[in-house]
Formats: sequence, structure tokens, C-alpha cells
Amino acid sequence: MNIRKGLAVAGTALAVATSILGFSSPASAAARDGDCDSGEFCYYYNSNQEGSVSDFAASENDYGASQPECFEFKGEGNGKGVCVKNNAASVWNRTDKTVRVYFNSNFGGASQDFAAGAKGNLNSTLKNNNASHEFGPGARTDLSDALYKANGGRITAGFDGYETTPGRHEGIDFARSIGSDVYALVSGRVTNVVHGSTGSGGLSTIAIYNASLNKTVIYLHTAPKAGVSRGDTISRGELIADESWRGVGSSSAAHTHVEVRNGEQTHASKSVGDPVLDNPDPSAFWRSQGYNER
Repeated sequence: MNIRKGLAVAGTALAVATSILGFSSPASAAARDGDCDSGEFCYYYNSNQEGSVSDFAASENDYGASQPECFEFKGEGNGKGVCVKNNAASVWNRTDKTVRVYFNSNFGGASQDFAAGAKGNLNSTLKNNNASHEFGPGARTDLSDALYKANGGRITAGFDGYETTPGRHEGIDFARSIGSDVYALVSGRVTNVVHGSTGSGGLSTIAIYNASLNKTVIYLHTAPKAGVSRGDTISRGELIADESWRGVGSSSAAHTHVEVRNGEQTHASKSVGDPVLDNPDPSAFWRSQGYNER
């Protein structure tokens, strides 16, 4: 075989192999280069679009918490190589869509929107507490607004969010004021009603099972309406109770506990003094039902 011809063939084969290897690399890996290009949503390690950059071309529901699996800051500057999750201070939205940054993974918890083209700092809730983002989020209703159909409702304890109480909090606590109307967040069949009484020993319960979702939504501490009975079919947005303090030690701590359980259930999971978390994080479920978790 002619040596020169053999070298030419070998060179051609190497070029083809190199070309194949080049095309085998994921497009997303090439896109995430630490430069904030047109069409990307970019996090910055520091405020005011300073420090290392982490650029994204699509929604991401979980950045990962540690190397080598996490999405990291890739650009030059302060923070390079640090995982993005819970470490970003500012953003630049170079896409043509609104991008929503979330406190929790799976597009849950408190959020902040950035319009197309906007630069800005993450607010005091989201700064260094960012876990996912969503391109072009659909219109959703805040859970507190839907629960009370009125302004002024707020979350007082998040899922698994006990700070001074021992145990694992199995739902989300909302508060507005004693007597506020409480509405069903999801339709279904009533599997249990316990009216209870005010004070720590008088826990009330309304459990509503949705067969198509295979989920039971349970409301605690309210004063169930007289017309709500076991076996009733409840529509989403139907009035079911008044806010109260049934099973709560003080009227000043009145609230509505809302809990999502898998399958058909009649009672809430034990929370106080129980170290086991029985229910899954409801963030993705509430989002699927058109709600913001706030």
C-alpha cells in the first residue's frame, strides 16, 4: 500500500471520527458556556449582574445540590464552579418569555417573575434561595387567594416547615382571620367530616377524595359548614367551612391546615411529635392544579 495514500485514508478516518464525536455532545452542554447569550436566562452569583454566570436555554425543575451533578456557575468571576441552587443573587432574562424563579424545586414555593429582557436582583425571599425556574409560566392562582377567595390570606407554616414544634409538618398552614370563608381547592367526594370544637382537644376534619387524581385533600381546624356531609360531592371553589381554631390551643393561632395525601383517606397524618414524613411534597401537585404555593 502506498504510504502517502495510507496516511491520507487514516487522516480522513480520523476527521470522520472527530466529526462524529463532535455531534455526539449534547446541544445543551454547548449552550451552557458561562456567557449570557440571546435566548438564555442567566443567573449571577452576585447582585447587579456581577460575578460568575450560569446560563439556561429552557426551564429547569431541579439544579442539583452538589458537584458533580449540579448545574454550576460557569462564567469567569466570583462564584465560578459553585452550584446554582440557593446561591444566585441576580438575573438577566434574555429570552422572549417571562421567566419565573421558584424557592423550591419542581416549580414550588415562593416565586418571582422576570419579564422578557429584564435584569434584576432576586428579592429577599429568593436571594440565595433559588431551586428552579420556569419559562413562560401559565397563569396560576395563589393557594391563599383560592382558599379564602379574598385578600389577606398567608402561609404561616410550609410543608415540613415546623420551626419550633417537634415533628414533621405534613401539610401547609394558612391564616386569614377567624370566620373567614374557606373554599375547596380541589373537587371530590367527602370521605370524612369531624366538627370538633375550639381549643386544643377539639380537632376538626374535612377530607375530600378526588378519584381521578387519587388524592385526598384534608382541611383541619375549620368550622365545617352544616351542609357538608360524608358522601357529598364537592366542587372546586365550593364553600365548605369557616376558619376557626378547632384543635388549636389559642384563638390567636387560628388557621387552616391543608394536607394532600395519596389515595383515599379519612384522616390527616400525624405531625406533632412524629419524626416520620408520610406525605409527599405537594408543590408539584398544586402546580398541576393551577396554583402557586403561596
